[in-house]
Amino acid sequence: MARPRDRQKLDAVKVVETLDNLHARVSERFPASGLAMVCARLADTGRQTAARARRIGRPYLLLRALVVLIIVGGVALEFALAWRLDWSAALRAREGFDLAQGLEAAINLALLSGAAAWFLSSLERRWKQQRVQVALHELRSFCHVIDMHQLTKDPSVILGPRTRHSPPREMSNFQLSRYLDYCAEMLALTAKLAALYAGETDDPVIIAAVNDIETLASDLGRKIWQKIMILGQLNEAAAAQA
Repeated sequence: MARPRDRQKLDAVKVVETLDNLHARVSERFPASGLAMVCARLADTGRQTAARARRIGRPYLLLRALVVLIIVGGVALEFALAWRLDWSAALRAREGFDLAQGLEAAINLALLSGAAAWFLSSLERRWKQQRVQVALHELRSFCHVIDMHQLTKDPSVILGPRTRHSPPREMSNFQLSRYLDYCAEMLALTAKLAALYAGETDDPVIIAAVNDIETLASDLGRKIWQKIMILGQLNEAAAAQA
């Protein structure tokens, strides 16, 4: 039976399948295009992301065992010091200095073992943060690459005359609409790949970084949908004049 948390997570297999299907659609519609190659690389990155996200969700058992060993060892040494201390002699007024020395050693041992345990326990979190930040930087780069591919695909160029440096217009309105729609889908799926990491951890640093990717993809996708809406209005105007 699936746990409640598992039911709320994205299915990495389904995300990768959707990316593979999108790559097939882009390749069929625009074979040998730069967008098809970017989509192929994104699909490969999706498979890597699914594996990385699963690893992020797993505990570092060796590191955690070392933390437990340090804590148990520190407690055992504290008991050993207490066992070896001559309490009857230390409690006498003339032996008070020995008692203070024994207590100081015990306190120092507790502080050192606690600091070592805290450092090792936080090391797992820092390692995971570093690995996810590197992976998210790759996804952030994908967002900008996809945006560059749609940058010159402006439907408003048909409203006025071309200039010498105007980008070539080789697509029909239908092809341009499909091209922009593919870019929007790729951006949305890039955000879903980032969300796979958030589904495997409760670390606020990782979740904040994932939210940044999702915001970036949403903002870029909004620009694309504005172009699609403009293209739809132009098609409606052309149909009304016909």
